[in-house]
Amino acid sequence: MSLAKNVEFLRHFPKLNGFNGLGIYGRSTSPGASSPLVEISGFGTNPGALKMFAYVPEPLPRAPALVVVLHGCGQTATAYDFGTGWSTLAKRYGFALLMPEQQSANNANTCFNWFNPGDVARGRGEAASIRQMVARMVADHKIDPRRIYITGLSAGGAMTSVMLAVYPEVFAGGAIIAGLPFGIASNVREALGGMMQSTSRPASKLGDLVRKASKHKGPWPKVSVWHGTADRTVNPGNANEIVKQWLDVHGLPSAPMSGVDVDGHPREVWWNADGETVVESYTITDMAHGTPLGLTGNDEPYGAEGAFLIEAGISSSYHIADFFGLTGRVNPAAEATKPAPASTVVPSAATESLQSSDLAATLWSKSHKPVRQHNPAPSEPRRRGIDVGGVITRALTAAGLMK
Repeated sequence: MSLAKNVEFLRHFPKLNGFNGLGIYGRSTSPGASSPLVEISGFGTNPGALKMFAYVPEPLPRAPALVVVLHGCGQTATAYDFGTGWSTLAKRYGFALLMPEQQSANNANTCFNWFNPGDVARGRGEAASIRQMVARMVADHKIDPRRIYITGLSAGGAMTSVMLAVYPEVFAGGAIIAGLPFGIASNVREALGGMMQSTSRPASKLGDLVRKASKHKGPWPKVSVWHGTADRTVNPGNANEIVKQWLDVHGLPSAPMSGVDVDGHPREVWWNADGETVVESYTITDMAHGTPLGLTGNDEPYGAEGAFLIEAGISSSYHIADFFGLTGRVNPAAEATKPAPASTVVPSAATESLQSSDLAATLWSKSHKPVRQHNPAPSEPRRRGIDVGGVITRALTAAGLMK
């Protein structure tokens, strides 16, 4: 079916009336999961009407770093923290954690509105709310303004692209997981098109989208990009487009300067004239849509499996924290309390059931082939993540809604 017909098809389902959420990621399987995050109010005018959650380990080092983490659609700040292990990393390595949360009043599927012009411009909407939260954390905890970072999954990854482009002077670096480049969509139709097809654009045009988003002249944030090759929700080609966008911003060539396997998955690297890695890309072989989980080199677990939190043999949270330069020194107070193995959270039947908020997954065309394929070095077998798109397609077929 054409994109127009698919959108029209989705409009027959009541939860998608006023379809603005791209709510294709499912609901968290552990909304009450244990997390030390606390909600904070009074952080500014909050034009995007977001919620603010934070975790500040004690004791906090002088001039600590701050990591901003953005959840995906259908997720909450606390559940995404539990699944990814960011508060465990914050405690162990001594940095502050900020996790904004979307509200259903803004988006029925609790997606950050990364494609809405009123939410992605400097000083406006959700982008401004997140910026105000950062300012509150800096003032309250004497955060080092040179060590502020941001990461996110899916819609949160796309919103990470927004924040890096709109407020490049605020962030020293960012990590985009299964996200999209900045500026490629200004409405739902364009957003869906970008998710499904990932149109290839000239690097210079992608770079111009970032350069025109602010009056910033540099230095630019460094960027880490993560995407699974079996992602049928957000086309893996988007990873290549994000890399192209930031290589152009940094004035770097398209060919990677180094390529190695990390925990069995290909990593490509680009560095600047000073030898600092400023762009990297992880291609997670055979992984579906979600955040990759796994043990670190010291067999330390961070996070727990759940909806769109996928055991892939590599801990993206740890490697992202390392890319940000946050893992060089363990917080002495946390040395005696190393993370214990997290209990596995198995997606419930409800997660895999047919929900109208998940039907947009059927917009994905299975004929697309993932880009930038690699043949990883032999490694131990890894469990593949749940193919939610496939589950939904089978459910539609069984219900007689799809042939």
